[in-house]
Amino acid sequence: MQEFLIKDITSNDVKSEIAYIGFDKSYLAKAVDKFNYKNIKVYGLTPAQANILKQTALSVGADCATHREVITGKIEKSDCILGGSFAQIRKIADKLKFQPLNLKSLGSILSDNLAGMSHKTKIMGILNITEDSFSDGGIYLDPTKAFEHFKEMVNDGADIIDIGAESTKPYSEPVDPQIQLERILPILDLVKKEKIKVPISIDTRSSLVAEKCIKAGAKIINDVSGMTYDWCMADVVAKYGVYVIIQHTKGIPQNMQDKPMYKNLMDDIYLDLVQKIDFAETKGIAKDKIIIDPGIGFGKTREHNFEILRRFEELQVLGCPILLGLSRKSLLDMQYEDNQTKDIFTVALNSIAIEHNVDIIRVHNVRLHKQLIKMLNV
Repeated sequence: MQEFLIKDITSNDVKSEIAYIGFDKSYLAKAVDKFNYKNIKVYGLTPAQANILKQTALSVGADCATHREVITGKIEKSDCILGGSFAQIRKIADKLKFQPLNLKSLGSILSDNLAGMSHKTKIMGILNITEDSFSDGGIYLDPTKAFEHFKEMVNDGADIIDIGAESTKPYSEPVDPQIQLERILPILDLVKKEKIKVPISIDTRSSLVAEKCIKAGAKIINDVSGMTYDWCMADVVAKYGVYVIIQHTKGIPQNMQDKPMYKNLMDDIYLDLVQKIDFAETKGIAKDKIIIDPGIGFGKTREHNFEILRRFEELQVLGCPILLGLSRKSLLDMQYEDNQTKDIFTVALNSIAIEHNVDIIRVHNVRLHKQLIKMLNV
């Protein structure tokens, strides 16, 4: 028998593990920050700023990786990776508040990043009123059938219903806004008539469709183009003060799957969403009305999609709720004909997202995911 027994702790609940060994309860809250660790990427620092950040990190026992030429000043900018315990990063943030070169602002941002956000995962049910959606195209074109499915998802526990009348699957063609409205508005009329209160999201790239549906009761606009397909979209969202889902998409449906490539996947998604959030705010859209979506399946390979699933938490620093939509998507190798099998794979993958505190999951099978969330919250 070996003299010393050791094992890794993989639980995110470090506080419970520390308490379990009999640690002093009066100091427990502070101690936890010494056992939680973060790696934070800081973009575009000058050599002087990067050097100060690195020296500040070293002074508290943490570290900061910079470009090799930062010390010589031969480069104009360097990205930096700051690594340390929560306690160390908090000390770094406090020290930066007394440093020059606008590093006080960086200190405040680091403090806000540590504060974090905690949300219970919400379920967005999908209602496709389309002819060619990859999963259920043509099934709900009849308003009566569509509304019955709407009510079924509400009864199954959907927190939001996302209604779309234009498929944006790979190589799909745009649908005229008037056709979209002819499909969607009868459903919204029935919802209003029966006084159903669940928030409704409209999956559209058209500002005309968005405005008409908002007037008919929609509370969220889900624009897979990130408000770049129709440049009037941001004005409409701002005018009515509704929520907007801003998605990262590489290209348009007709070409987005033609060998998509990235220099650095998560960096590219992050920087694109930063730009789109900034644009939205300049148009008068409040930050607390923005939801972000990294766009699984939109200009991504299978490998890209799984990397997003593993790393989407990196986008939490943007300060917006995160939505993931991977339900039944073939790019996750769901090549089966029957939706029941696809739903099993979807639930398995979404369980990873829920365990990592995703804010919203967009799914076809609401009942199954409601059961999953109840099980994981035990």
